[in-house]
Amino acid sequence: MDDTFPVPRARWNAIEEVEVDLLLEAVHRIRGFDFRDYARASLRRRIQNRLIVEKVDTITRLLDKILHDESCMDRFIMGLSINVSAMFRDPGFFRALREQVLPRLRTSPYIRIWQAGCSMGEEIYSLAILLAEEGLIDRCRIYATDINERVLEMARAGIYPLELMQKYTLNYIRAGGTRSFSEYYTAAYDNAIFRAALHEQVVFARHNLDTDGPFNQFDLILCRNVMIYFNQRLQDRVHHLLYDSLANAGVLGLGARETLSFTPLESRYAELDAPNRLYRRVA
Repeated sequence: MDDTFPVPRARWNAIEEVEVDLLLEAVHRIRGFDFRDYARASLRRRIQNRLIVEKVDTITRLLDKILHDESCMDRFIMGLSINVSAMFRDPGFFRALREQVLPRLRTSPYIRIWQAGCSMGEEIYSLAILLAEEGLIDRCRIYATDINERVLEMARAGIYPLELMQKYTLNYIRAGGTRSFSEYYTAAYDNAIFRAALHEQVVFARHNLDTDGPFNQFDLILCRNVMIYFNQRLQDRVHHLLYDSLANAGVLGLGARETLSFTPLESRYAELDAPNRLYRRVA
């Protein structure tokens, strides 16, 4: 094979679409990861990138390599999983969480929180810092879930590149942080290791938003920047799952590009802070 690899195109032809369906079906049957209802535009970009990285020129050859090379399968799953995040991403959201949501939770003797699609854990540690500063962390149980066990292991470790701490510190300050951000981690070589106390109240577990059901009633659910990668069927399914998982008057937090407007459950929520995508479940 020569060194010419595919250049991303605006769309695939009908044969390639069938090949993609076969590829995704194989991954689902072999490993249980279901990407079949991810938005096609996002899948297209990620699969085209995998063709380049794996140095194959057709989807069929990528499928053959995945079927016969377990490490290639691992790389493919990681490549299609959405693992882009940052600590205190969208600082205004975390400021609104601190000022408008946590005071509501303060009256509860026991607070249940679900971070759906936690990825590598940046938002979990951001949330834990917020709860610690508000004196609530000791009476919380936080469930951090993701479809990918490998990224859950990274989240459990709480180790991130030290070079990111300057950016994360600025986000923390903008989010209303009340301490020195460096108090929460230890620098070791090129890494920042976050303090174990921050995840003592966290349960990391695998959960598939497409196939798994509710597993508790939560006072707060964060599912941010996850559904933008799903097609309409899967988005509707996840909205129902989140609603069914919220306690009465529980709060749902979405990502900046996500909204409840025009969803089947729009009327079942009251806007708590619409610009920051915070909504309260109503009976």
